[in-house]
Amino acid sequence: MPKNKKRNTPHRGGSGGSGSGAAASTAATAGGQHRNVQPFSDEDASIETMSHCSGYSDPSSFAEDGPEVLDEEGTQEDLEYKLKGFIDLTLDKSAKTRQAALEGIKNALASKMLYEFILERRMTLTDSIERCLKKGKSDEQRAAAALASVLCIQLGPGIESEEVLKTLGPILKKIICDGTASIQARQTCATCFGVCCFIATDDITELYSTLECLENVFTKSYLKEKDTNVICSTPNTVLHISSLLAWTLLLTICPISEVKKKLEMHFHKLPSLLSSDDVNMRIAAGESLALMFELARGMESDFFYEDMESLTQMLRALATDGNKHRAKVDKRKQRSVFRDILRAVEERDFPTETVKFGPERMYIDCWVKKHTYDTFKEVLGSGMQYHLQSNEFLRNVFELGPPVMLDAATLKTMKISRFERHLYNSAAFKARTKARSKCRDKRADVGEFF
Repeated sequence: MPKNKKRNTPHRGGSGGSGSGAAASTAATAGGQHRNVQPFSDEDASIETMSHCSGYSDPSSFAEDGPEVLDEEGTQEDLEYKLKGFIDLTLDKSAKTRQAALEGIKNALASKMLYEFILERRMTLTDSIERCLKKGKSDEQRAAAALASVLCIQLGPGIESEEVLKTLGPILKKIICDGTASIQARQTCATCFGVCCFIATDDITELYSTLECLENVFTKSYLKEKDTNVICSTPNTVLHISSLLAWTLLLTICPISEVKKKLEMHFHKLPSLLSSDDVNMRIAAGESLALMFELARGMESDFFYEDMESLTQMLRALATDGNKHRAKVDKRKQRSVFRDILRAVEERDFPTETVKFGPERMYIDCWVKKHTYDTFKEVLGSGMQYHLQSNEFLRNVFELGPPVMLDAATLKTMKISRFERHLYNSAAFKARTKARSKCRDKRADVGEFF
């Protein structure tokens, strides 16, 4: 899949300066207002300070309905004022306040394109993220790493995101490799490192270094002894899963020579992860294998895998798994995924998926596209559809072309109010209940007849 690395986006050319005087004076005024307020701690929060941050210190305030909330409750200026307050609060003495501020900024950037706003404050945001990664505890580090991912998604490929990665990359790498750090923080940092490198890196040696860092983590889950049949999960398993998925994402943008090298290294070791007792590890390993087969066959149409018979037997067993000691939900999820993986490995087939966003549709027709979509959806959450419509970088990644321009009247007809959604969901619930009742009545009649 092509990844646009050119710095030729129209909006980037005219925004390289330091911003207008009016914007700068507005930022200074807003910053001054917040600096006059005493930072509040968990024990002591003044009414004045709470009046500034109560409306937006809740991270969910941007996450529930995305851009619709912003349109209904305030203007662009209101949003920018709130974000300036968030940026100030990343310097607060209270760790909880800093974490809430980081999450608030992340949720805002995930639900609305704010390129010009963050471009003027990129260095400030990068400094805040760097400080929280270095000095914060687990939850704060996770919030900072998540914000770094969305920041790079907003900036897209170019000098600005490269500088973000140059500053944060060594810190992320240090946390990932730090055995004393929180597993959850290391897990989020691994995902962040992969996503930021996918977007920003323009140095092939840096890409290879990131791949090596990630594979040094997940390869620790490989089988070490031949007489071992099952890989037991450990607290590090979630870190290994995230590292494997981030590594697989970066593999999709590597030169052919490097892809061949990595396939030779991992094709015969990766199947051992299919015997893990963690369902998410089994699925991550299976999907990575399917993607690797797709890459290999894309380079050589007559690609031959020596252990194909034993691999397909293992995949078929997972696609029809009926072990009673496993949870029903895990078995259903596993069987569904491995049916598709088995088809990909045996028949070179992929079940096309359709993603709808606004008036557009995107067809996911290969494992590379699916893995890339799943990764960015994990980072952006409910904001993924909005970014597919508006983010030039993501539209280039998925070959969607320039953003579709819609007039105000069309946008208004597309919007559904919260009340209308409630009525629609209630009607659908009543219809399902009525259908189930009729079905039960029929079964009861049949039982009485016999």
